[in-house]
Amino acid sequence: QAPLVESGGGSVQAGGSLRLSCAASGYNDVNYCIGWFRQAPGKEREGVATLNHDYNTTSYADSVKGRFVIPQENAKNIAYLQMDNLKPEDTAMYYCGARRCPHWYAPLEPDDYPQWGQGTQVTVSS
Repeated sequence: QAPLVESGGGSVQAGGSLRLSCAASGYNDVNYCIGWFRQAPGKEREGVATLNHDYNTTSYADSVKGRFVIPQENAKNIAYLQMDNLKPEDTAMYYCGARRCPHWYAPLEPDDYPQWGQGTQVTVSS
């Protein structure tokens, strides 16, 4: 499968907003899950927000609930992450991940996702 293509990272001050986008391919005839994960220096990759496309179910990390949204009405094979009220602790490399999803839920565990993008840096200054 072709790698995922992310865009939209950047640098903002605390309280600001960013919108990430991810384009996937190869999922036209199957249900899939797509989501956002992040990895800060010295830390493990963690799930941020994921979407099960056909069932419209989502999962969010507790640390981003109420601030980040992965819209549930996206064009096929495209996912966004709207990040509002950003905090310095949100600083990380953000990766898009995707997988086929034969079930209704949206896994948040990075190990469940075999397909990845190259990452896009998000830096939040205080």
